[in-house]
Amino acid sequence: IQEGSDTPLWFSLDGRNHRLERLELPPLELYPNRTETWRTQLSCYLVHTNETAHQLIADNVDRSPMYNGNIHGTGTRYCPSIEDKVMRFPQKTSHGLFLEPEGWRTTEVYVQGANTSLPPDVQLGVLRSIPALRDARITRHGYAVEYDAIEPTELTPWFASKRVEGLFLAGQVNGTSGYEEAAGQGLVAGANAARYVGRQEPIVLRRDQAYTGVMADDLSSQEFIEPYRMLTSRAEHRLILRADNADDRLSALAYESGLINRTRLDAVALQRKAVNSIITALKSVYVSPNSNTNAMLAHHELPETNRSLTAVDYLRRPDVSLAKLLPVMRETYPEQFGDIFADERITVCAEIEVKYAAYVEKEVQHIERIRQMENALIPASFDYDSFDGLRNEAREKLHQVRPSTVGQASRIPGVTPGDVAVIVVHLKRSGNSSHPARRSADFEEPAVTSGD
Repeated sequence: IQEGSDTPLWFSLDGRNHRLERLELPPLELYPNRTETWRTQLSCYLVHTNETAHQLIADNVDRSPMYNGNIHGTGTRYCPSIEDKVMRFPQKTSHGLFLEPEGWRTTEVYVQGANTSLPPDVQLGVLRSIPALRDARITRHGYAVEYDAIEPTELTPWFASKRVEGLFLAGQVNGTSGYEEAAGQGLVAGANAARYVGRQEPIVLRRDQAYTGVMADDLSSQEFIEPYRMLTSRAEHRLILRADNADDRLSALAYESGLINRTRLDAVALQRKAVNSIITALKSVYVSPNSNTNAMLAHHELPETNRSLTAVDYLRRPDVSLAKLLPVMRETYPEQFGDIFADERITVCAEIEVKYAAYVEKEVQHIERIRQMENALIPASFDYDSFDGLRNEAREKLHQVRPSTVGQASRIPGVTPGDVAVIVVHLKRSGNSSHPARRSADFEEPAVTSGD
């Protein structure tokens, strides 16, 4: 059995502040009534294939179009079919499958880990060879999908077509795979389509600003060889791109772009103020090595201290948590901590900022050093054939991708740091290195608005 989470992880402030009215239809009668801490949940289950299933797959693998050559497309990374797993890893006698209920109002169960294009009779035989599924009935069989996509380097980092003015694209057509990937593109492409109509600057998310910014930059600058998934390993600044600071990173931009209202922006500001007040208070007081303090720390399952240090330095110890430290601080320093309110999210945010402050500061300095190069814009009309110094391979790649910035150019496979240096020199000579984030082919005139 695989239980659900006991902790709600909301995407929005409304959810965290209990302002969302949840739609919960009653479960079918066949499901027992269960008492949950925060919502009604169904458990998932882990089962395993066996040697009988593997033999059945091996005997029929020539009937799988994903395996016998009828389909030539490259599949999504880290999502192999069950026949691929069996044939590539013959030494394994089993593979895990997760049985995921589709909901309280259906009896269908999704078999995670068994994606396949084997014929229906083989699919049923494989599932029924697993004891837990011996009476299973397949309501919808697995099937292979091969789809067409545009070359994503035909797009700008704000998901506008480079060839067709006013055309914005998002989702699977851009060569991506996954729900979150499509959602991120839809948000950016939709917002920028509206801004294009209003003759406004496009929203361009940086690589150090959002995972969607990493995806947009990768798609518009790198060679398309497989369906794109937004892996955390693709983000060189992932120390900054954390779930706990998403509001801080993006709310101001969302407000300036008209995507959220002032109430939401103010709510984020209040949250930031609460985090800052905790950190300021921790910096202003000391944890001293005396019997009373150590007894209080021990009572709250915190380690003793043998030297005097600020509370913020004490919190940086790996075995100290802010949730346990705050009650000690309120009792010891009621004047500084008596009025501090901290729910679980604010406490987590403050603790992360304290414990990782030195690493984050170093990362921010690194980002600032490279930002000038990253943001130097390359005009759409920039002629790579008009100057010497570029290698032929780099020239060919640059013509193909038409990068929007020097940072994008530096990440194109086949373009070396030496090639980038040549581009920078010629941008400076032509006086084009500080143009605003606008490509004439996509946005003709600057917006003239009041108070925007």
